[in-house]
Amino acid sequence: MTITATSVLASVNSEGKRIDTMLLRYPRFIHAEELTHRIIETQPECLFYEAIADGLMYCDDLSRSASSSRAVPVLRMIADIERDPVAPSFWGANQAGMQAKQELAGAALQAAKDCWSMAFRDMIEHAKALANIGAHKQIVNRILEPFAHINVVVTATEWDNFFALRDHADAQPEIRALAQAMKMAMLAAPVQHLDLGQWHLPFVSPDEIRAHQGTMDPTGNLRIVSAARCARTSYLTHDGRKSSLDEDVALGERLTRSRPFHASPFEHSASPYVPGFHDETDQRNFRGWVQNRALMEKAA
Repeated sequence: MTITATSVLASVNSEGKRIDTMLLRYPRFIHAEELTHRIIETQPECLFYEAIADGLMYCDDLSRSASSSRAVPVLRMIADIERDPVAPSFWGANQAGMQAKQELAGAALQAAKDCWSMAFRDMIEHAKALANIGAHKQIVNRILEPFAHINVVVTATEWDNFFALRDHADAQPEIRALAQAMKMAMLAAPVQHLDLGQWHLPFVSPDEIRAHQGTMDPTGNLRIVSAARCARTSYLTHDGRKSSLDEDVALGERLTRSRPFHASPFEHSASPYVPGFHDETDQRNFRGWVQNRALMEKAA
């Protein structure tokens, strides 16, 4: 099982306000989040969220884009699960309340692990059978999810509430482990300094930014490229191939043109907020940074 957090990009504005984008990988079973108007998307190239009021990605301060099991080919998802299957990191014993304080031990612990392994093997066989019947991946992959990881891009300027609740003794152990990994990734990240008119562009390289300098719209296409890569949570396509710049632009434009507008991937790019130059509401869930999605929706 994998629980990791990697800094994609960290930026700070002239007022010292920082914005971080991270790429996370963790068990899908801790991802469930509450239903809000801002975080539900079902575009196959984009996002899928479970509408459950629990889990890791519930915080309104966070902008996030998650890999969708509807978009991953079945055999590729099975291969990923067989290579890196999910299992609990703490085998808690049943008790009243949400937190398991004591872990199973001895024969009970081994029996629990054996049951989990049997369920895992059965799930793989049932998924393969469904695929052989000809069922679509949006059906087959659902029964793979309890043993699968999810890749998530998350961007925020306000982290205190998230960490206070998730890096806590009462949090589910896997959630706390991820929150601690996120803290470490933020501490180790190099930080770029940006001024008015410059952009925090996750998954866009410095070479790509330099190549667009001096053009009529130096960051316009790159904001689209960044959104496309955030939607995929990677530079790679869902079949594991590195996307071309033209493919990223095409995907970003499809997300822009779709109705309803699939806007969440455009939340990750941001520019320093300057009072008097920007509307305060353009920050949305950020502080000190104007969110690209806000500007796009205002211009629409």
